[in-house]
Amino acid sequence: MNDDMILRPYEPGDAEIIISWIKDEKSFRKWSSDRYKSYPITADDMNYKYIDCNGDCEGPDSFFPLTAVCDEEVVGHLILRYTDEGHTVIRVGFVIVDDAKRGMGYGRKMLRLAVKYAKEVLKAERLTLGVFDNNPNAYNCYKAAGFKEAEKQERFAYDYNGEKWKCIEMEMV
Repeated sequence: MNDDMILRPYEPGDAEIIISWIKDEKSFRKWSSDRYKSYPITADDMNYKYIDCNGDCEGPDSFFPLTAVCDEEVVGHLILRYTDEGHTVIRVGFVIVDDAKRGMGYGRKMLRLAVKYAKEVLKAERLTLGVFDNNPNAYNCYKAAGFKEAEKQERFAYDYNGEKWKCIEMEMV
């Protein structure tokens, strides 16, 4: 199934595939929160954020978009980015798996590869991520990959069409 999965740097051609997995605005916002202004996004929007402006101009040494590939097929995607000046804390974001492959362990495997990369290559001492409380499948995937709820929780909520989505902070030390 996914034993031969690899993570490679994101390529511009990945955008069309990745955005095809997002079927509606609610799913889009669970994936991206408010990081994109409007829905739907285009491949050009994604490539601008990831390539032309390095994660909204965070700098090329701080932002790492990655694509999961299995049997030469794009199956998942996420980004890693440093959140501290000392480059010891990595934030995991934009985690998504091909909707036809969800629930089959691809997300957990992709996250484990990302954690290994973050620790061994980027020398991260701590990884963090946020997940909305109305996204139990993602939450369970993150737990299965080794993330735990952070002891200190910042109270962040996202307003989507009058609904308040609470963000659960998770971490791996």
